[in-house]
Amino acid sequence: MYMQYKLEKPVISTIGTTKYQCNVEWRNGNFIVDEPESIGGKDSGPDPYTLLLSSLVSCKIVTLRMYIDKKGWNISSIVGKANLFQTQTKENLVTTIDCDISFPDSIISIDQKEKLLMVAEQCPVSKIIGGSTKIRSFIYLEDDLENEKTYSNQEVAVVWKGELCKHSARCITQLPKVFNLKSQPWINVSGADAQTIRKQVSKCPTGALAIKK
Repeated sequence: MYMQYKLEKPVISTIGTTKYQCNVEWRNGNFIVDEPESIGGKDSGPDPYTLLLSSLVSCKIVTLRMYIDKKGWNISSIVGKANLFQTQTKENLVTTIDCDISFPDSIISIDQKEKLLMVAEQCPVSKIIGGSTKIRSFIYLEDDLENEKTYSNQEVAVVWKGELCKHSARCITQLPKVFNLKSQPWINVSGADAQTIRKQVSKCPTGALAIKK
């Protein structure tokens, strides 16, 4: 079984010396994440808790919209509100997230209400937060970025930074004619056309693989 990331490119967050402003890059642009003034930020963007809640409640109402449209129900507007609180037990910190969903412009039956609640609870982000989630963190130093090898032919050159290669290798499974740990060298740039190799390399989430320009 190999790893398949949900996003083609990772979300990138960068912070400088301005407290506590982060610039977040996603596939179609960027936005600011900040902390409230009460803890030293400038409140110039949503804080991490707000982003977490926004992700959850937005996923719920989008999932509901898809279901409602599929059913053909006359429900024009969906409003979701989310907040959280935390309690400390002897064993650990328990977080409770409450999501309130309403349909202000529509009248729904009891049966519809029960079904919509079930659908909302099964949205993808709910499954991530409420399921079995593993968080892996890696620290990369400048020396890691300097340890690299280049594999090339006349059409394409692939740069491999071995110290960054800490994840399950999707490249080995998806393009084995090029990436094969049992071969020497393990990257064979003649195993596929240049366009296919570039496409596969672009999927590398850590930067371990790159195309040399």
